[in-house]
Amino acid sequence: MIDVTINGKKQPCEEGLTIVELLDSLGMNSRAIAVEINQEIQPRDTHSHVKVRDGDVLEIVTLVGGG
Repeated sequence: MIDVTINGKKQPCEEGLTIVELLDSLGMNSRAIAVEINQEIQPRDTHSHVKVRDGDVLEIVTLVGGG
């Protein structure tokens, strides 16, 4: 297990998870999500291979449609 901070809250997660796997474990739809790791936006096409590491700080934002 590793510790990451997600939206300001520290929480444990499995070691070796990709962004997509982490989002799935949190019950989030990765298609409607923007992710920043350590103050760097992660393009959606990298979510399936970028792994979350111990100590990472993530900001996860749900995209909302509307007009």
